[in-house]
Amino acid sequence: MLKTIAPDIASLKLLDDRLRWLSAWTIHHANHVRDSSDGLKVGGHQASCASMTAIMAALYFYALGPNDRVAVKPHAGPVLHAIHYLLGSQSLEQLQNFRGFGGMQSYPSRTKDRIPVDFSTGSVGLGVAITAFASLVQDYLTAHALMTEEDRGRFVALIGDAELDEGNIYECLIEAYKHDIRNCWWIVDYNRQSLDATSADRMFERFDEIFRSCGWRTVELRHGKKLSAALAEHPAIAEWLEALPNADHSALLYQGGAAWRARIAADLGKKGAAFLQAHDDDDALAALMTDLGGHCMETLIEAFDAAQDDVPTLFVAWTVKGFGLPFAGHKDNHAGLMNPTQAHALRDAMAVEEGKEWEPLAGLGGNARAGVEALIERSRVARKKRDRSFGQLSIPAIPAPQGNEQSTQAAFGRILLDLAKSGHPLADRIVTTSPDVTVSTNLGAFVNQRGLFKRREMADVFATAKIPSAQKWSAHNKGQHIELGIAESNLFLMLAALGLSGDLFGQRLVPIGTLYDPFIARGLDSLNYACYQDARFLLVATPSGLTLGPEGGAHQSINPPLIALGQPGLRHYEPAFADELAAMMEEAFRLIDDPAGESTYLRLSTRSIAQVERADDGWKDGALKGGYWLKEPGPDAEAAIVAMGALMPEALATWEELSADLPGLGLLAITSPNLLHRGWTAAQAARWSGRREPSHAEQLLSCLAAGAGLVTLCDAAPASLSWLGGVLGQRVAPLGIERFGQTGSLADLYAAYRLDGAAITEAAAEILLHNGLNS
Repeated sequence: MLKTIAPDIASLKLLDDRLRWLSAWTIHHANHVRDSSDGLKVGGHQASCASMTAIMAALYFYALGPNDRVAVKPHAGPVLHAIHYLLGSQSLEQLQNFRGFGGMQSYPSRTKDRIPVDFSTGSVGLGVAITAFASLVQDYLTAHALMTEEDRGRFVALIGDAELDEGNIYECLIEAYKHDIRNCWWIVDYNRQSLDATSADRMFERFDEIFRSCGWRTVELRHGKKLSAALAEHPAIAEWLEALPNADHSALLYQGGAAWRARIAADLGKKGAAFLQAHDDDDALAALMTDLGGHCMETLIEAFDAAQDDVPTLFVAWTVKGFGLPFAGHKDNHAGLMNPTQAHALRDAMAVEEGKEWEPLAGLGGNARAGVEALIERSRVARKKRDRSFGQLSIPAIPAPQGNEQSTQAAFGRILLDLAKSGHPLADRIVTTSPDVTVSTNLGAFVNQRGLFKRREMADVFATAKIPSAQKWSAHNKGQHIELGIAESNLFLMLAALGLSGDLFGQRLVPIGTLYDPFIARGLDSLNYACYQDARFLLVATPSGLTLGPEGGAHQSINPPLIALGQPGLRHYEPAFADELAAMMEEAFRLIDDPAGESTYLRLSTRSIAQVERADDGWKDGALKGGYWLKEPGPDAEAAIVAMGALMPEALATWEELSADLPGLGLLAITSPNLLHRGWTAAQAARWSGRREPSHAEQLLSCLAAGAGLVTLCDAAPASLSWLGGVLGQRVAPLGIERFGQTGSLADLYAAYRLDGAAITEAAAEILLHNGLNS
């Protein structure tokens, strides 16, 4: 991580100017030059880019090493692309197609952008926090001898100060403290302006207190060298400036030198006279007052040089939002765009000739150009998008646990324990994590076998004292379970960082995270963020549904299957039986290491149910595609029961009861509504292109007679399955949960919420009555 490039301050300042120009021109071109077919504003954030260019120039062309990874604040995306344009790794066509289809993305994207992007950003705050968890993953890989010290790097987050309002950052900060994370720099672009307002005064002091209490070093870069020197000579001005409210400061930055002069004279009178006399030119005074730490290259370089150890560090870099642009400091500049006249004036000020706006080093000549070119050539950051790392894992066959009655949650724990004991290489790649529900989600046995991960060994005090306990957890640097506090956002960011290990570090891990099913919603933004980056993991949500019985409505989940139905990059399985679960876990492990794979969400239950006898493995392929006939329908069947998960006993019992009167009645076991739905919509799209292969859902339902109806049953929102009626136009009687649950026995709850055999029978009768009236 230690730098080897000597600072060339003059060239770095010129690069700062080039980045400000290229990012501003990229946004201007998209909005004012490029043809627009729909006339809509393209947008971009010229002001937010301008406040970051010096910081990013100092990082990318001086401070960063080849193993360092950066999460760039969303609105500074054009600066990142400008950097890679200078490095030769971004094309002119991509810049010219900013926010166009197939062009550079609005915000940095690992999967969509063509340049190296270490972490996607966009949903503010999440790109910040993932750097801390990535640091923890690096420590994990190092401790497990999966990477060398020479391959380690630093994790840098470039943060808009308004991002620090996001609660997930402070949840992460607490977790980072508990795990003693290292090698993080968080650099705050403290321009004191957000979309709607000016930041609250003196928040930098609060940040200092909060971060220091969590073990971070904090560094405030408030004034540049010139302003610092001037304030040292005029302490009255320094004291006045220290107390100046943020809103006033921004307004004065926008108004310029004359306004500064009038305000100092009005507020300080004779105390400010010497300062104003020493700086009697308004333009020079305006330039002096904008010499803030985040724009002063000397100040930035000194700060970065002084933080070359592994102590996590928060830099609060004071900046001007829109620095160097005509709306610098204006409270409405967040989405502001320069008009053509202003853009051309900036071009002239940068000495860029008309027609040469896209030339990487336009306006530079002679020794200045040579120095900048040398600095670009010596930059050590990755210039090419890293190849994704797949195909590293050997996936064994996963046998189903034995037992006539089992719950899927207990079967999950048994499968993991058997893997842990097996000695198979896959088991060594598994990393489990959970937000303080390790035991209650059946991870305990795996942790007993493999241990907790801690960089510093920690004895199990209860075991040492010979106090009986089912959990014998020792913590050491070879442990494979990362225990988290009760913060679901942290769980999903941890899974995201672990799930990107192959991409970031070249070593594929198999992350497994567990939580209670209803609390997926508490970390949903972070889950979506993980999927957006194509992080690979297995999410096990258990227990679930009204089937929790006495646990009550606060823990009885309703809508997670609907969430999964619309979540890209996440496959939902809801097994009823242990052998289904075993097949799905094997498939999930394969998908983690498959270039065309994805993450998997298993929705499990604590309800122990009788297992079915299988004649063969013919069911398995259908189960992995989303469903199979547990009881094949007859050719003239007028109805079928369609059931999912823990309610399969009610579906089976009712099927047996009704089959005597309804010969050929089918029982369809649904294992993945979202896979069936994906396949159905994909088949529709294919038909529009001339291909005619039916989807798996169509193949299943076509086994029924024309006009046959469906009784759908799930321990979730009924819409999770009721859409199946639209596949072939069949009538549906949907059963499921549409009200908050409550405590009670399963018999009482199933009866009250219409999930029992009587409800299934009534729904089937309604289907048959309708068919009879229309025959």
